[in-house]
Amino acid sequence: MTKDGGGTDLIPGLDDLPRAPAGKPEKPGRGGKPGTAKKAGKAGRKGARRPAEELPVARVAVDMSLPHLDRPFDYLVPAELDAEAVPGCRVRVRFAGQLVDGFLLERAAESGHGGKLLFLERVTSSERVLTPEIAALVREAADRYAGTFADVLRLAVPPRHARVEAEPVPEAEDRETPAPADAGVWADYPAGPSFLSALAAGRAPRAVWTALPGPGWTAALARAVAATLSGGRGAIVVVADGRDVARVDAALKAELGEGLHVALTAELGPAERYRRWLAVLRGRARAVVGTRASMFAPVADLGLVVLWDDGDDVHAEPHAPYPHPRDVLALRAHRARAGALIGGFTRTTDATQLVETGWAHALSAGRERIRTAMPRVRYVGEDAQLARDAAARTARLPNVAFEAARHALEDGPVLVQVPRRGYVPGIACGRCRTPARCEACQGPLSLASSHAAPYCRWCGRIAGDWHCPECGFFQVRAVVVGAKRTAEELGRAFPGVPVRTSGRDAILERIGPERALVVSTPGAEPPAEEGYRAALLLDGWVLLGRPDLRAGEETLRRWMNAASLVRPQGPVIVAAEGSLPAVQALVRWDPVTYAERELAERREAGFPPAARMASLTGSPAAVRELLAGARLPDGAEVLGPVPVPAPPGAPQAGADAQDKERALVRVPRAAGHALARALKEAQGVRSARKAADTVRVQIDPLELI
Repeated sequence: MTKDGGGTDLIPGLDDLPRAPAGKPEKPGRGGKPGTAKKAGKAGRKGARRPAEELPVARVAVDMSLPHLDRPFDYLVPAELDAEAVPGCRVRVRFAGQLVDGFLLERAAESGHGGKLLFLERVTSSERVLTPEIAALVREAADRYAGTFADVLRLAVPPRHARVEAEPVPEAEDRETPAPADAGVWADYPAGPSFLSALAAGRAPRAVWTALPGPGWTAALARAVAATLSGGRGAIVVVADGRDVARVDAALKAELGEGLHVALTAELGPAERYRRWLAVLRGRARAVVGTRASMFAPVADLGLVVLWDDGDDVHAEPHAPYPHPRDVLALRAHRARAGALIGGFTRTTDATQLVETGWAHALSAGRERIRTAMPRVRYVGEDAQLARDAAARTARLPNVAFEAARHALEDGPVLVQVPRRGYVPGIACGRCRTPARCEACQGPLSLASSHAAPYCRWCGRIAGDWHCPECGFFQVRAVVVGAKRTAEELGRAFPGVPVRTSGRDAILERIGPERALVVSTPGAEPPAEEGYRAALLLDGWVLLGRPDLRAGEETLRRWMNAASLVRPQGPVIVAAEGSLPAVQALVRWDPVTYAERELAERREAGFPPAARMASLTGSPAAVRELLAGARLPDGAEVLGPVPVPAPPGAPQAGADAQDKERALVRVPRAAGHALARALKEAQGVRSARKAADTVRVQIDPLELI
């Protein structure tokens, strides 16, 4: 395990971040009149107001996302609000002639500004919802991602519900959590027991965990949280979606009992989510499990942060400045001197970077234990001979996959993973194979069912009279087969076997032990009682052929997540070329070697995570203006700008439409903070000039192509 959080034991690229600067506060916008903290101004119709006798200056983070205003502003605290205006509370202030929301960061005896200050208008709530730890973390995350304090704060602190705040506060139970009696499932890992012992002793071990296949990962996380709580500290567990939250929540209830933890998801609704968030803030709950927003949960005395399946793209925050839980939790673990556990069935190149730099240690089972827990994986090439059986040919399954499914169905359910949802997402001319496109918007045509007419996936227009523009042929053929069509084909190939589908429209929560074919898209696979008897991973070329830097890594992650639901030694058939590195890693169940090689190749080519990158997207003139005004660090390399394709469903570019361009800026990893600072300063200059076109700045974007 790593050292317990001090010294230079920092995450690469994060250790050069400055702490939240004290800075000299500035006057509150153009709506304020000159004055000092010692001279109380007048508040118009309300008459003269007297400032508080002690600590009369309030430093306020105003809810403004303009980059050139990303700093605290000083206001005077009226005497009548002296008791309510506490650090961390919500306030209303007058800014640029308007009433806006804000958070009171601290009280001070005097202001560094020489002019007059405005008074706070009112205290919205005296609840201390912004703790000093979270405020410093928000500032650090904003600086890392070239964003503003206000944007990150919206992600960190949920909206207020006055009725929930006014509810009676139950007395906190003074319950001690005993240390786990044994290591449990952690005994399968050589370093597992020592990891738990370090947590229970209050130290800060950091590990990148490659979990064994099977459902035991939830119990392992619960045991790690219990060990942390037994040492008198709190824990945060971040998972990808609500289904994983429910599984970890059930494991925590079994391990800790009721009342020591809460689950936070968007499905709870605003009121219930705020109620549980307040329980954490007030110290009634010592552990949290939730989705990405839980990385900012105000857990007191934090001792462990956990991120499960960090390669899942669901973890990527869609709102500016797009912070990733992996980096935010790493920052938080360092600030709080807490332990960290980044786990999954696979390992990402980002997590491998943490191991190679010494920030974390690898935590995995021995090869002998892995062989007993893993399924038996076989691959079949796309050009493999199909079965002579007519039913197998109808199901477009190679003979080995068909036979494996037929034998496994005698004993229980079989999982079939299909990378595309829908019926037939892509069609082409039945004669010359020219892709079928919409005449109105040139979007791809697809079929919703066997009896439906082709329709456009972009604009929704029905193309019942479509004919090939190249050869005039009227019939079409499937280019890509979706989950619904696959389920239809399997139903004909295996008569009498129930076929169930799980995807974005309807995700199954769980499958019983009875025989069934479960057709699922990646990420929607429901666990089965006692595990699946077999799994078929179809159309591997669709995943591996994506124009994406992370295509191989993401494909392996999706395959291993699905294969982990299969019983030990159960058959897993993957339809892909066996010579590909991702396929070989799946066959050997060795994601670590694959991630290490992938990281070495990216380091040689200068791609993330070995380098830091920023994506700038906007109108051509705006992107060029930002690049011209940014004082980029030495060694920065600008790639592009290049045109950005319109998103599906967007109108075609015309006289009133403006095309977008994107430029990439690449720097060595050590210059990552300098790059973020330079882009933020350039954004501030454009914001102060009131530039008409905005530029989307994203640091370390998930997709580069």
